Amino acid sequence: MRTPFFCLSLLAAALSVSAPANAEPRRAGHVIVIGVDGLSPDGVIKAETPVLDDMMAKGSWSLHARGVLPTTSGANWASIITGAGPEQHGVTSNDWQVGEFNFPTSVTGSGGFFPSIFQVLTDQNPELEIGSIYNWDGFGNLYDHRFVDYDVHGADEDRTTDLAVDYIKARRPDFLFVHLDHVDHAGHADGHGTPHYYEAVTKADALIGRIRQATVEAGIAEDTVILVTSDHGGVGKGHGGESLAELEIPWIVYGEGVKPGVELDLPINTFDTGATVAWLLGADIPYAWLGRPVRPILQGEAMPAQAYRTSSFYAPPSILPAGVGNTPPGGLFIDGAAQMRVRNPNAVGEVR
Repeated sequence: MRTPFFCLSLLAAALSVSAPANAEPRRAGHVIVIGVDGLSPDGVIKAETPVLDDMMAKGSWSLHARGVLPTTSGANWASIITGAGPEQHGVTSNDWQVGEFNFPTSVTGSGGFFPSIFQVLTDQNPELEIGSIYNWDGFGNLYDHRFVDYDVHGADEDRTTDLAVDYIKARRPDFLFVHLDHVDHAGHADGHGTPHYYEAVTKADALIGRIRQATVEAGIAEDTVILVTSDHGGVGKGHGGESLAELEIPWIVYGEGVKPGVELDLPINTFDTGATVAWLLGADIPYAWLGRPVRPILQGEAMPAQAYRTSSFYAPPSILPAGVGNTPPGGLFIDGAAQMRVRNPNAVGEVR
């Protein structure tokens, strides 16, 4: 008769044989990425964002992460979920459709798509519960939906958030991507830097708060990492150019095990988001991906040695009277003295 200890020994031996020796550990029970279309660092800084402020105070963040060129939604959302840039995944515009392209993907996943985070996670662990809830219907053109258990297009930002909250509480997904689109609408309608734009950012902040609260009500908050980011910023009423105002995006990570109150002095690209999600959930990162996990977000992870530091990110000189929204700085002076000042908003440097 086999003793319980003998049986346990056999079980342990079997487990040691079946588990790969170099398997990545799982660092988070649940990961939620909230992508806010058109959310610029300027919006985070100047709008009323109590939820994001709290997440930054208790988490790790950068307001100088960068998207990819071109600074279009399609190219950047594709880069976020595929861990690579447009020259690899092939998405260069919002009109891109699978099978219709200027050049093919560098490698092919399922259905002609470049392999997404949804496919990578499912291929390596089919038992994972994976969701994708998006407000912009173009987001749904960027990946093979067969790798997502719950895949739905929300009619607007409120309905999209409702769907996310209900899904989190009902299914407690291992990975969920939520896309909100109304901030980008405000940027196109009234312009970046306008009161309407900042109001839209404040609303996004409240919606993010609802999603965060859903993890509490679902009982998974203590084992969840939430990552808030964007696809691009904007200038005036548009984007697609090569300015920092369009290229830079916020990258905010919050949750159990995340280092609190850390501004990440690291070069972070939008395609590092997918790699970071895979790393947190214990998945191997495909060789075809260019992104790398931002490891220093977690406690116990050291900052990498950097021979070359990130740029100083000096703010541009301020011209006064200041412009509001799309109105350029300066003014029209009639029958009076023209007064204009140029001010350096940085702690160092001088205006010449």
